[in-house]
Amino acid sequence: MPLWHKGAKFAARRMPKVINPTTHALLDYAIAGSFFLKAASMWNRRRRVAAGALICGGAALANALVTDYPGGVFRTISYRTHGRNDAAIAALTASAPGILGFAHRGQSGFFVVHGLLATGITGMTDFDHYYRREESVAA
Repeated sequence: MPLWHKGAKFAARRMPKVINPTTHALLDYAIAGSFFLKAASMWNRRRRVAAGALICGGAALANALVTDYPGGVFRTISYRTHGRNDAAIAALTASAPGILGFAHRGQSGFFVVHGLLATGITGMTDFDHYYRREESVAA
C-alpha cells in the first residue's frame, strides 16, 4: 500500500463522522458510476485502465447492492461490514495501477484520486449509525 494511502487512512480515523447511510449510498453509486464511465471512455485506447476501472467499479457496485442500508438491493451484509469492504476497495483502487502495469502513466491519477476520495468518505461515515439507534430504542 502506498505511503500516501496509509497517511490518508490515519487521518480518516480522526475525521468527524458526518456522513449518514443515505448520503453514503448515494456516494457509493456515484463512485461506481464514475468508474464505469472511465472504463467506457478508455476501452478502445487503454484496455488495462478500462479493466481496472471495471474491476474497481464492479467491486464498489457489488458492495453497495448487498448492503443493508438505503439503496441496498439484496441487503445481505451489515452496514459495518460494508465499511470494512469500503476500506478494502479503497486499497484495491489505489493499488490497481501498479497491479495492472500502468502506474507510471497519466491515467493512474484517476485511481489515486478515487482511492483518496474513498478513504475520506469511509473515514467520515458513521458506520455505527444503526447500532446507536438500536441501543437508544432498547433503553
